[in-house]
Amino acid sequence: MNEHLELKELIDGFREPKVIKKLSQILNQKAEKLDKNINIMEVCGGHTHTIMKYGLNQLMPKNISFAHGPGCPVCVMPKLKIDHAISLAKIDDVILCTLGDMIKVKGSLETLANVRSQGHDVRFVYSPLDCIKIATQNPQKKVIYFAIGFETTTPMSAALIESCLKMDIKNLYFCINHVSVPEPVEAILDTHEAQIDALIAPSHVSVITGAKIYQPIVDRFNIPIVVGGFEPIDVMQSVILIVEQFLNKQPKLEIEYSRAVNSDGNLKAQQLCEKYFEKCDFNFRGLGVIKNGGLRLKERFDFLDGYKIFDKFLSKTDVADDKLCICADILRAVKKPTDCKLFGTICKPTNPIGSCMVSSEGACNAYFRYSM
Repeated sequence: MNEHLELKELIDGFREPKVIKKLSQILNQKAEKLDKNINIMEVCGGHTHTIMKYGLNQLMPKNISFAHGPGCPVCVMPKLKIDHAISLAKIDDVILCTLGDMIKVKGSLETLANVRSQGHDVRFVYSPLDCIKIATQNPQKKVIYFAIGFETTTPMSAALIESCLKMDIKNLYFCINHVSVPEPVEAILDTHEAQIDALIAPSHVSVITGAKIYQPIVDRFNIPIVVGGFEPIDVMQSVILIVEQFLNKQPKLEIEYSRAVNSDGNLKAQQLCEKYFEKCDFNFRGLGVIKNGGLRLKERFDFLDGYKIFDKFLSKTDVADDKLCICADILRAVKKPTDCKLFGTICKPTNPIGSCMVSSEGACNAYFRYSM
């Protein structure tokens, strides 16, 4: 009980209204000295939800605004990948396991939730390691782990593979759909569709990779990047650091979330990922195919690769998004959820049309929950 109270007190400290208001005053004073408007892209959907839930967008000076980035792993999965998961789930004697909101995302025709209601065995797991128990309890079944996520969840998939091999489990297979943060961010900055002046980078990714993965972006595009935590005070402090960089005319990489992030990251986790995965091109929803944007199993682990073992069941034809849905534009930071004609009318969390409304980290979901 005492540990629970201490944790609550720690979290509440980063949500203290008086501190947030004081930071807002400091930010507004500094922003008065800016000689241009600043558009900050918060890369991760976790930051978007913090900004909307705590009304931080309303505390911003008039010359500072937010743009929402592609850092939601469910949102960036193209429909073809969803169709692959659905096709795998329909194979006889298969148990399909996956994380998060993947079960609710619609492919070309249906969702994994629909498939489960038809009697197929689709399971949501809280941890990839749950797949070990499922596989050992169902030796007559083929268990497929449909892995998604950015660098945050990649080590968990690698740890699952490591455990699978050590335990000599023969009925567990892996469809790897892990993606990386820097490549889609660079792709967005390359297009110049959205005017992005600075970035708040995701801290949970950086705990694994280290902040160093963003330095090439700072060097190439000459923009400030601050690795920020997800609490309201973290976001406010991150924006202040960005404004100070503009005032000093010295764009650089900074770590606001220094209580958990350093430059190098978790070297053990990185080595585990490098043992099993290699870079590959990946087709991001809204962004298209991005070179080295994803990961796949290394060739020597083909005997575990669900994409290769069950290839004959998988469609090769990509599927376009709904013509009225603007999730692709939102993921590229070109538009906001409120620009969509479907938002809040036809498209709601109870009836999501696009991936940005389905995902609990999606920008549309955040806008609907906290601004409607």
